[in-house]
Amino acid sequence: MSHKSFVHQRRVTYADCTVGNHIYYGRYLEILETARGELFRSAGATFLQLQESGNIFPVVEAHLRYKAPARYDDTLNIEIWLTAAERVRLNFSYRITNQNGTLIFEGETLHVCTSIEEKLKRLPEELVAALAPHVRAA
Repeated sequence: MSHKSFVHQRRVTYADCTVGNHIYYGRYLEILETARGELFRSAGATFLQLQESGNIFPVVEAHLRYKAPARYDDTLNIEIWLTAAERVRLNFSYRITNQNGTLIFEGETLHVCTSIEEKLKRLPEELVAALAPHVRAA
């Protein structure tokens, strides 16, 4: 089976930027969450639907590498894929480029599946199946 990345496009807003006209470093985690949400939506379930069925996916670790500044009004392509979707783990990798193809950012977030009460639980089989096209070896 061929594995493919999911790509979410986003324009940099004025609110994203510092006085120096580059995205504030902490905003990248919000950008990654938006891209993850769109990947889940494309796989057939929103975060709210998953939460209502008793599943949440907190971040337990993040690795972020800033390569170049993104600036107000840039169009960003957020490429996302999974490196693990097994047992209780979901690991995501990201690559962000701008409209010129310049590499802006690379990173990973590691998640676990828990109940609303924050008890570890196995990933729903239907979610693992829906995300399978986006899993590639690390």
